[in-house]
Order: sequence, then structure tokens, then C-alpha cells
Amino acid sequence: MSNKRTLSRQNGMIAGVCGGLAERFGISPLLVRIAFLLLLIPGGISPVIYLILWFVMPNGE
Repeated sequence: MSNKRTLSRQNGMIAGVCGGLAERFGISPLLVRIAFLLLLIPGGISPVIYLILWFVMPNGE
């Protein structure tokens, strides 16, 4: 497990943010995607968080 949060090229669907976070924390990418969907329901903040992480997280090699 890597100590850095990176975009995932193997588990990525759009930009690899959820896959990268899942690899970092050692959990299933599906759980991270579900968490983003749940954050979308109450106030719609998850797209903003996703875009910020997409630009901030380095690319995985």
C-alpha cells in the first residue's frame, strides 16, 4: 500500500480519483464510489470534491 494518494490507472473509471483513494486506504473502489454517491444526495458537494481531488492528486505510475 502506498503512503501517497495517487490517481489510479487500474481502478479508474473517469479520472481514477475513487480508485486511487481506495488503493490508499486499502478498501474496495466500489465503497468509495458509493460514498461519493451518498455525498451527492444531501447537498451535491461530491462533484466539487471530486474535481478538486482530480487536479490535486498526482498521477499513479
